[in-house]
Amino acid sequence: MKITDVEVHLLSGPPEERPHWVSHYPVHQVNELLVRLRTDGGLEGFGLGSSRAAIRGAAEMFCSGLKDLIVGEDALSPERLYEKVFGLTYQKLAFEKGWARGAILLASAAVDIAMWDILGQASGQPLFRLFGGYRSEIPCYVTCAYYREGKDLAELRGEMQMLRAQGHKAFKAKIGGAPLREDMERLRAIREVTGEEALLMVDVNCAWDLPTAIEGARLLEEFHPRWLEEPVRWMDDRRELRLLAQKTTIPLSAGESEITPHGCRALLEEGAIQVLQFDCTRMGGFTMGRKLAALAELHHVQVAPHHDCFLHAHIVGGSPAGLIAESFTDPERDPLQAELFEDPPRIEGGVIYLKETPGLGLKLSQKALKKYGKRIA
Repeated sequence: MKITDVEVHLLSGPPEERPHWVSHYPVHQVNELLVRLRTDGGLEGFGLGSSRAAIRGAAEMFCSGLKDLIVGEDALSPERLYEKVFGLTYQKLAFEKGWARGAILLASAAVDIAMWDILGQASGQPLFRLFGGYRSEIPCYVTCAYYREGKDLAELRGEMQMLRAQGHKAFKAKIGGAPLREDMERLRAIREVTGEEALLMVDVNCAWDLPTAIEGARLLEEFHPRWLEEPVRWMDDRRELRLLAQKTTIPLSAGESEITPHGCRALLEEGAIQVLQFDCTRMGGFTMGRKLAALAELHHVQVAPHHDCFLHAHIVGGSPAGLIAESFTDPERDPLQAELFEDPPRIEGGVIYLKETPGLGLKLSQKALKKYGKRIA
């Protein structure tokens, strides 16, 4: 079965009037690359690539030659095509074309996920079964407590009440954008709503230096967090994570900010984290996501991928190392989760119930594509 066509869309939305901030930057509501692959066997698969940065460059590569490198390839060989596209990051052609390394990584992830979608459909199996079939009911948490202009503790409590009413039992709160004492007050307000029985994770998004991280971890002990995510600055994070791990009993997590699977491997080799949070839509696709899940299992580290819960639930469901998936069920924060797919897997009581539909098991909403998408190639 051969790939006959590649279709690319930019998914974007208008700027928010009150942006959602993590510790030191605002997050995009909608900022994704959508790649659709068609085959001569009548099957079509899609994949997503996500980034904090502008993604137009990744989309425009398809118009300047990348599409020609994909059309004609074997649609049932994701390993081979991933190697071909990823390999552009260190080949002369990329420099001749002006293709940035980050854009290639993003495109390779989206193309790879689309390839696995086709392979699942061709085999008649959902991807979580092809990845190992460990379970079909996937625990999930909701990311919340973003900073917003004028947001006070009353608004924060209202947000948490809304999410708890949706049935969530696990919550990940953003901290690191305020002084430690102020962030602890925010966490106390969250615990007032969620109760002590709920899982609580905290995410610093790489905002603390090591002394602040050590003190922050000490103050966090009263909240019994399930993990402390990306607590230290990016430039020496692996060593500082190891040093922090020696000062706290709170499990540490990282991986979202890595741009290659090899960076995630280095995190595992440091022995500092207990939860690995790679993002298949940012790098590696499912080809590398599967390998990282297996590597994490062998290092006795659990896997909780970043972002895109309906895609990453297949990785979590396929492996014994799979811990939990991240969800965004506030449509104001992430309208794509709410609108992009027709009849997506059900989220109820803090669980994603995967379907037996082959491949990703997801159907794109034409209404959402018209609202958020712009076709590039």
